[in-house]
Amino acid sequence: MVNDKPDPYFALMYEVGIINQISTAFLEARLPSGLLVSHFGVVSHLIRVRDGATPLELSRAFQVAKTTMTHTLAGLERLGFVDMRPNPEDKRSKQVWLMPAGRHFCNDALSEMAPLFEELGARFSSKRVAAMLPDLAEFRSMIDKLRDEVT
Repeated sequence: MVNDKPDPYFALMYEVGIINQISTAFLEARLPSGLLVSHFGVVSHLIRVRDGATPLELSRAFQVAKTTMTHTLAGLERLGFVDMRPNPEDKRSKQVWLMPAGRHFCNDALSEMAPLFEELGARFSSKRVAAMLPDLAEFRSMIDKLRDEVT
């Protein structure tokens, strides 16, 4: 007999994937012409996680090829959102530093998301959403660790 009920681990990943697709489409539709969610993602990462990361660290964090990340970073640098500087610890690599224009870009993009956040707030309390975050963050951290362990 076929089980029509999905495994809860798969169901969670499936729901998170759909949430990602919808939120990505919503954000990308509100970004200035020529800018992509990947641009927002890198700038947001530098704000939230660590300014001064290397392109290799960023490519690993986003699970993309280093050449893909290099292309994204070149575009961000042309826009004045980041500055690529020599890495003082390893002269062969560079570090990516957020510029004020990049921070403004991220803030403006989040402001464009305000209507969605307001509508969500009317239907889902911020307290309810905040209660979900610790478990989701722990789950994300665990699958990130397992990514290279499980084949």
